[in-house]
Amino acid sequence: MSTPPPDAAWAPPAAVMTVCRGLGWLLLLTLLAAQVWGLYLLTPGAGEPYFQGQDKVAHALLFGVPTTLAFLLGARLVVLGILLHAVVSEPLQGLLTTTRTADVWDLVADVVGIGLAVALVLVLRARRPAAVRPADAAVPAAAGSRR
Repeated sequence: MSTPPPDAAWAPPAAVMTVCRGLGWLLLLTLLAAQVWGLYLLTPGAGEPYFQGQDKVAHALLFGVPTTLAFLLGARLVVLGILLHAVVSEPLQGLLTTTRTADVWDLVADVVGIGLAVALVLVLRARRPAAVRPADAAVPAAAGSRR
């Protein structure tokens, strides 16, 4: 049995990748459910926050973490859905709940979280060696085209 050269890219078996993608989707659905729970069902606690701006950090994480995972899973429509939810979530909180009000700065925090998530994934993908990038990431040049 021969050993692959040290610079050859290793890829996990297809069955492992299928299980990992399935677990990724399960985690994404859990994160989206937690987002809905946190925005519409959780009653804000009385008392002081742990630090100033805690609410904005929570909003950025509530939208940024699921966006990161959705982007890594290649679910661009889910990323778009998360962005649309960010835009409508503040007015909905004011309309559907009695414990929350619409806050434009929460919307800003939501969008910042989404933007940071997309930037993080793009940076991580750009730093990956070409040998381990997915095949669909590389677009082959058309036959006969000049560079």
